[in-house]
Amino acid sequence: MFLHPFGRRMMLLRVHVMLRALIAVFAWNCGWRITKPQLMPAEATGAGRCSRAKSRTRAHSPRQTVGRAMMSAYILLMNWTDQGVRHVKDSPGRLDAAKKALKDEGGEFKHVFLTMGAYDLIAVYEAPDDAVAARFTMQLGMMGNVRTQTLKAFPEAAYREIINTLK
Repeated sequence: MFLHPFGRRMMLLRVHVMLRALIAVFAWNCGWRITKPQLMPAEATGAGRCSRAKSRTRAHSPRQTVGRAMMSAYILLMNWTDQGVRHVKDSPGRLDAAKKALKDEGGEFKHVFLTMGAYDLIAVYEAPDDAVAARFTMQLGMMGNVRTQTLKAFPEAAYREIINTLK
């Protein structure tokens, strides 16, 4: 396939922008501060979220926490299955069990909504990492009462930081 020289340059530029955005997301999740022209650790000790160290106060961090580990936010979109609808009266009890299961994994529900529209329930929760979130949603699915879709959510400060790294 023949690519015009300017077409190749544009393709490389697009790849470069995408890679910078991915690096920004990874760096933010690891507790690194993005500076120009390089990435620098958030602390002189280098203890960031990726090293599984306890969180320390970071004045520059959009997800600053004191005294507890940083948590990632997730949005859980749920639809009841046929089994879930047949036993809908048991749903509050199942929700309490799900809250306990998530708490046992180190996570926490922030909001749960009964909705009208494409989804029956929407929940916002925090989990220590993606593995905990994935394990939790798979456990929900294994019970057979809901089908789930999980979205990783970035708070506004992280969104702004990611966008600011784009060229």
